[in-house]
Amino acid sequence: MDKTIIIDKAVIIVVVFAVTMLMAMYATLAERKIAAWIQDRLGPNRAGKGGLLQPLADGLKLFAKEEYEPNTPNKFLFKFGPFLAMTLALMTSAVIPWGDKFHLFGRDIILQAADINVGLLYILAVLSVGVYGIMIGAWASNNKYSLMSGIRAASQMISYEIAMGLSLIGLLLMTQTLSLREIALQQSGMNWNVFYQPVGFLIFLICSFAETNRAPFDLAECEQELIGGFHTEYSSMKMGFYLFAEYANLFISATIISVLYFGAYNYPGMSWVVENWGVNIGNTLGIIALFIKLCFFIFVFMWVRWTLPRFRYDQLMNLGWKSLIPLALLNLVITAIVILLIKN
Repeated sequence: MDKTIIIDKAVIIVVVFAVTMLMAMYATLAERKIAAWIQDRLGPNRAGKGGLLQPLADGLKLFAKEEYEPNTPNKFLFKFGPFLAMTLALMTSAVIPWGDKFHLFGRDIILQAADINVGLLYILAVLSVGVYGIMIGAWASNNKYSLMSGIRAASQMISYEIAMGLSLIGLLLMTQTLSLREIALQQSGMNWNVFYQPVGFLIFLICSFAETNRAPFDLAECEQELIGGFHTEYSSMKMGFYLFAEYANLFISATIISVLYFGAYNYPGMSWVVENWGVNIGNTLGIIALFIKLCFFIFVFMWVRWTLPRFRYDQLMNLGWKSLIPLALLNLVITAIVILLIKN
């Protein structure tokens, strides 16, 4: 492989990693500000102007806190759980197309760390493994509340991953590809997949709430029943890793929704801008467009958390197995029939 390609990919990986961490860090501030706005109060406003330094203060607080380890025979797994959760949260960003390409130094640079032809399958695989970070940490904590939280998280993710996968099959029937870059390229202008798969988008959005353990599907962290859930016994940066992993997953989930259903980096008039203003300006605006879309969905995640009450566990399971899965199957059948009729 050409050395320049390796350097390009290394730079993109570092930038994506840094942006993901920065977005996860300031998503905590956004969460508290949005909660304060909904509840008619100010929120954090003392650490820096308007509370802009609050995430740094929170990180420093977690880093400075005393490390506590419970009396568990599985100390390695106790430490490995948050590490695995954080690592898997960052791995999903590798196949996301953050933009089309830049023309720099006499060559085209594609704004994607890894353009693999099974990118969507890769994301589903990593999301499926993500539950192990929670399960391992919960089991190794030697705490009955943590263990119950881990079991809840595992059963919840297994239930909703089925509906999520079925909702994506309808999208794959339309696009005929598993490559996220190809899916993004097919949505040029306003030819967004949400107009062709509105039911699939709605199912995917609901399942994303469950996959990220966000309210109203946050049964794994139900404070009234399970204290702190799977991270009850964690302190200092180990707990920080779990919290960062949740917000990193929130950022990545919002980005995946934007890429799959809302045109990724495409925006109306993008081809005209590229032709008249150049590739670099057109694609810079594309990156901005993608971040506007994903920030909107991050807001939706936070808005729902502070608006809707938490489901009971039986309601959570009934919604997944008795409503979302049949609806996803129906959407799949209708999509297949429509594609067959169009081709014939």
